[in-house]
This record gives sequence, C-alpha cells and structure tokens, in this order.
Amino acid sequence: MTYIDQIKKYQPYNEQERVDQMLILDFIEKNPNHLFRENLTAHLTSSAIVVNQAKNKVLFAYHNIYDSWSWVGGHNDGDPDMLKVAIKEAKEETGIEDVQALSEDIFMIDVIYVENHQKNGQLVPDHLHLNVTYLLMADDRQSLSVKKDENQAVAWIPLDKVFDKISEPRMVPIYQKAFDKLKAFK
Repeated sequence: MTYIDQIKKYQPYNEQERVDQMLILDFIEKNPNHLFRENLTAHLTSSAIVVNQAKNKVLFAYHNIYDSWSWVGGHNDGDPDMLKVAIKEAKEETGIEDVQALSEDIFMIDVIYVENHQKNGQLVPDHLHLNVTYLLMADDRQSLSVKKDENQAVAWIPLDKVFDKISEPRMVPIYQKAFDKLKAFK
C-alpha cells in the first residue's frame, strides 16, 4: 500500500484530523514535490511517539530549533516509506538501536505550522509540516545519545510529567491527543 493509500485509509480521530487529512491529500495531489523540503510552502514529515513497554513513558528530545522537549521525527526528503523514516529518525535523534512499530498503521495526522528559523546559517521560511505519526516501542533501558545538530538532551519522560516539560503551546493538543489515543491502543 502506498503512503497516499495509507493516508486515505486512515480513520480520523477527531474533526481536526479529518480536516488535516483532506488538506494533506489535496496538497499531495496538487504538489508533486510534497515529499521534499524544497517545497517551501509545505512538505510531508514523519514523526514517532516512542513509548516504553509499560506504555507509561515517552522518549522525547530537547529540540534545538523549537527550544522544547518534543517527539522525534523529520523530513521525508523524497522517501515515500513514512514508517521507515519515523523509525530512522527515532534512532538517529535518540541513539536507541532497537525500536519497532506497535502497528504499521498511521497513529495520527496533523498539519503543523512551523515558524521561520535559522538552520545551518540559512533562513527557513514559515511553512507547514504535513505530518504523519507512528506509534513505536523501545526498551527504556537502552542507552541514549544526543544528536547535537538537532537536540540538546534525550530522555524517557513519564507520561504524567510530559506537559511540565513542553514549552511549545501549539504542540500541547497534539501530544494530548497522542496520549489519549495511547490509552485506548490495544
């Protein structure tokens, strides 16, 4: 199944996801370069909510650009295998070596506004991340490491403490949705 078919098949969790799903599919149809960050308006990204086996901790990184604790993920850069990208990013950004998908199905869909910022001395303009998130699991005893060009710290955070750590108000509803969905995940 292609990534477009996966996005079409995804059953939105709420009204926000229904609208975001329509926006993402419309953007894909009208923009052949939607998998590349060279599209300065918007592009597809893949993220991961990485939980431990007990599902009571989440693996977050302190992101340099956003100056906040956050999930892991990144740009697809042309790769249509969104789950593969989410797993690759989880490994690269945290240092974990063993991580697996709890499901190959999309866990969440979100359109996320990204403010302009500097990256590698270049201005990145305001744009949208058309984001697909997967639910991954890893052993919380694995050693962690920082990816200095992207984050300052990596840690397993108890779910009941996550919102004490987040300094990006726009991400709070997204993480709340993720943790609500996690409670219902079988």
